[in-house]
Amino acid sequence: MTDQPVRPRDLKGAEVWLAAHGLTDVRPTPLLATRLAARQRARLTAAVLLAAFIVAVALVYTVDRSTGAGDDGSGPYRHWSLLVLTAVVVGLVLAQSLLDRRVRRADRRAGATLQRRAAHSVRPGWRTVLGWPRAAFSVATFAGGMVLAISALTTQDSTARYAALVLLIGLCGAAVGTVVQLRHVLTHPVVADDEASLTTDFLMRVEDAREVTTPTLVWCLPTASVLAAVPGSWITAWIVFVALSAVTLALITVGTGLAARRRGRATTAPVNR
Repeated sequence: MTDQPVRPRDLKGAEVWLAAHGLTDVRPTPLLATRLAARQRARLTAAVLLAAFIVAVALVYTVDRSTGAGDDGSGPYRHWSLLVLTAVVVGLVLAQSLLDRRVRRADRRAGATLQRRAAHSVRPGWRTVLGWPRAAFSVATFAGGMVLAISALTTQDSTARYAALVLLIGLCGAAVGTVVQLRHVLTHPVVADDEASLTTDFLMRVEDAREVTTPTLVWCLPTASVLAAVPGSWITAWIVFVALSAVTLALITVGTGLAARRRGRATTAPVNR
């Protein structure tokens, strides 16, 4: 592999990342350092995007309340605000897609330095990269959030119904963004030239998939809209929902880590003859 200029800080970060994954025998290469640095920058930007999206949702809801929309929820501003919110959701999905493209572009530039390319004998699918537990958890979390949002639409209070509609639109946007990002993670080409870089490529893909499917936005969106308008029983149900999903995610993470450790021990165990 032809080395490319890379910052010492990025190489150190790659070394720490390898150690965290139990790959202390693998040398941190400029290829790995460049790819990890691109992902770190993208994740930081993505966190800022999500924060900005939550603030935008809160502004849409707050401005609607301050304009004194009709009690029946049919005020003209209320319709326009929903259109603005939809545009914000579309903007979030597009921005996330652009971030993914930047990461893939960095991967392509890094891959262009390789003198040869390695590939998996069987392309890893979502079952291998994400796994059934995390996939089921992600679907269940979005479904649970939408069920609670829809339940708030059945209340008699028009303000609560509008807040629930704001939440529902935000959740739909988050779901679409997750699907788009996960598709990018699963379909982008492998960037590797040997067994070690093939392993790190797979681990990065797994990390990307887990990052994408963590339901941070699902947990945070109600604080920007419905909590000030819905009954206390709804708030209690949401708190229980968030607590249960957080505990479930922690258990899945621990279980996945233990399973990976057992597989690693089985691979490195001596064979008795």
